[in-house]
Amino acid sequence: MALVNEPDALQRFDCDTESDQALAAAAAAVTAGRCIVLPTDTVYGIGANAFDPAAVQGLLDAKQRGRDMPPPVLIAEPSMLRSLATGLTADGLALAKAFWPGALTVVVTAHPDLRLDLGDRGATLAVRVPDHAFTRALLRHTGPLAVSSANVSGRPAATTIDEAIEQLGDEVAVYLDAGPAGAPVPSTIVDLTGEPRILREGRLTREQLEAAVPGLFGDDA
Repeated sequence: MALVNEPDALQRFDCDTESDQALAAAAAAVTAGRCIVLPTDTVYGIGANAFDPAAVQGLLDAKQRGRDMPPPVLIAEPSMLRSLATGLTADGLALAKAFWPGALTVVVTAHPDLRLDLGDRGATLAVRVPDHAFTRALLRHTGPLAVSSANVSGRPAATTIDEAIEQLGDEVAVYLDAGPAGAPVPSTIVDLTGEPRILREGRLTREQLEAAVPGLFGDDA
C-alpha cells in the first residue's frame, strides 16, 4: 500500500506478488542510470550500476554522502569475485566460499582494467554476495551494483520500504518491497589486500571465520 504522500514519480513493487514486474522495472531503472532501493539480508539498500559513474554519484547525492565513503559492490555469484579482483589468495577464496551468500564483505585489490568510479577508494574494492534470493536474481539481471544502506547519512538505515521512501523520496526510481528487514546487524568486513585482517566485526565473529579457514589470521591475536 502506497504512502499518502508518496512521490508520484517513483515505482513501488512487492517482491513476492509482483516479482517479474519488479525485476523488469528495477533492471530498466539501473540501465537508465537511476537508483533503486532493494532488500538485502541486513537492511534495505540503495543501489546503482557499479560501472556508471554518474549513477554512483546519484547514489551518493541521494544519501548526502561524500566521495570519501565509496559504496561496496554486490554480486550475484561468488565466482564473479575473480573478474573484479586481483591478487586473491587460496585463503581469501576459501573464506568467500565458506560464507557467501552471507554477511561477509571482503576488501580486495580491484582488477586494474575495471572501469569503476565509486568514490575515493584507491585501488581497493569492497564486495559481497547477499543472502537474499530475490536480490541475487536481480543482480543476475543488472550485473554488479554499488549498494549502500538506504538512508540519508546520519539517519538510521531503513528496515522497511516506507522508511526508505520517507528518507530518499524521488531520488530513487524504483522501490522493491520484501517486507520488514531482519535485525540490522551489519556484515563483517575482512581486508584481503594483504595479510587478512578484520576491519569490522558484524554478524560473523572472528571465531566463525577462523573455524572456516584455520590459520586465516596467522598469529595475530
